[in-house]
Amino acid sequence: MSSVRREAADSMHSAAIHLIRRVREVDEKAMGITPARASALSVLVFGGARSLTELAAAERVTTATMSKLVTAMEGEGLLRRYPDVNDARAIRIEATAKGRRILERGRERRLDLLEQLLADSSEEDVSAVRRAASVVERAIGFA
Repeated sequence: MSSVRREAADSMHSAAIHLIRRVREVDEKAMGITPARASALSVLVFGGARSLTELAAAERVTTATMSKLVTAMEGEGLLRRYPDVNDARAIRIEATAKGRRILERGRERRLDLLEQLLADSSEEDVSAVRRAASVVERAIGFA
């Protein structure tokens, strides 16, 4: 049974890489921001305000790297910093309306692309994709 799981993992790995590359092309053109900025902004838009440390941990980068990214994104009007109401020494970071709009438009474009990719698929294949997505989400603790 292990070899079957290994083959499934290999297939999913390959498909995921190709899919991410395809979606990334849409993201960079449509949103006009780098993948790193889009990813950090996504954490804030869909997960809510975070501290710099929390955002760095979510993105698996150092706080120094995230600090540079946040400073640049703040300068572009994509996010804002504000004092933490529970700790005057700490700051919170949240997406601005502009940042939310950019990310939501990007998500719509990605969904449009994915829908186009599935346009010629049978209902059975589309159901299989939905089931596979559900399995992956459960496996990574997302669902």
